[in-house]
Amino acid sequence: MSLNQLIQKCKLQDRKAQEELYRRYSGKLFLLCLKYSSDRQQAQDTLQDGFLKIFENLGQYSGKGSLEGWMTRIVINTAMNKYRNRVVHLNIEEDLMEDPEEELEIDEEQVELADLIRFIQALPERYRHVFNLFVMEGFSHQEISEMLKISIGTSKSNLARARRKLQESVEAHLQLKAARSL
Repeated sequence: MSLNQLIQKCKLQDRKAQEELYRRYSGKLFLLCLKYSSDRQQAQDTLQDGFLKIFENLGQYSGKGSLEGWMTRIVINTAMNKYRNRVVHLNIEEDLMEDPEEELEIDEEQVELADLIRFIQALPERYRHVFNLFVMEGFSHQEISEMLKISIGTSKSNLARARRKLQESVEAHLQLKAARSL
């Protein structure tokens, strides 16, 4: 069945078509949910809620742009809404923030992707969300501030702090790895 046929059947609430759409995209979207969750259960909950919203709003998908991109945006918004409902944000003034453009220095040959993902998941939620939205998804600080209902300065500060914490985790990991090899 073509993607267009699948979409049309899903719009008609065809359960088999919905199952097929879920099967096709749940793996990629689950990985996306993991980036915004502190554990697998939270990611699974976000994925389920995201798919419910996808099926409820599929009639709004115009066919312009990729379906996967449209679904990704819904899942990210679902994760951010869950986050906003759980957390009270502390605003940090821009003049108190560290250098927001400080880059991470990670030797990709020494740190495996699984370890890096684990370090990202261990970040405090507010740092993890800003880091993922800015670095992984390419949103601007303006867009992040609107999504998370925080100031642009808070977004920049949270990104700087996330980068610093990740750098510290990587350095600690490399020191432990070096100590084990002795």
